[in-house]
Amino acid sequence: MDILWTGVLALLLIGYFALEGSGIGAGMLLPALGRTQPDRDRVVAAMAPFVLANEVWLVAVAGVLFGAFPSIEGEVLSGLYPLVVTLLVSWILRDAGLWFRRRLDGHAWRAGWDWMICLGSYGLALSWGMALVAMAGGLSGPPIGLPGLGGGLVVAAAFALHGWTFLSWRLPGQVTGASRTGRALLASAGVAALPVAVLLAALAPWLLEHIAPSGTLNVLSVMILPFAPLMLGAQVWVWRTFNPRRATDRIPSFF
Repeated sequence: MDILWTGVLALLLIGYFALEGSGIGAGMLLPALGRTQPDRDRVVAAMAPFVLANEVWLVAVAGVLFGAFPSIEGEVLSGLYPLVVTLLVSWILRDAGLWFRRRLDGHAWRAGWDWMICLGSYGLALSWGMALVAMAGGLSGPPIGLPGLGGGLVVAAAFALHGWTFLSWRLPGQVTGASRTGRALLASAGVAALPVAVLLAALAPWLLEHIAPSGTLNVLSVMILPFAPLMLGAQVWVWRTFNPRRATDRIPSFF
């Protein structure tokens, strides 16, 4: 059971980086690829249908961390407090930009929220990179510093590559001027998830030492695992429904 729940945590984190990394990367590239308002609209329309489904993985990570690794959850939140706050603020800014940019007409209104999407996306990428470096160092040093910034830039570059590949797959020949296949998207997803996968492999013994008692894990298994197929099925439905063969402007009305 210990190995099962450690694997669940790893799967959720890797899944979040592989899936949501595309949206974060697309948001980072929004000013560069969307030089005109119609192009920015296309970029947002391409990423919007996937955002909420991808963010479910992060919510699930928080739930598993709280339930199966309660001691680690407190240690991580206290040790990475500035980064956690930055990540949450960036998350709010990015999602607020997606929600509000089309609430009113006007170039200035949309342009302002487009910048919020970009800044929030950079904040997410850099925060995650610095958090991974701090975790690799055992939370022994300051969470924000030059090594952490280097890790943030690595994760940001990986997300940017994934975002560019995603947009080239979702909008072939349009904003990026290139066309990529599903296999290329899968490869870039692997690049985006590689930093967290390496960290989790290195921290596996430490995670197993801090896992909750067997009784708690048994209760969690009964309460949570039956819903895992539902979450995976919903994710598959989203990616099948909004693939490039569908109309690219088929997006939820709230975007």
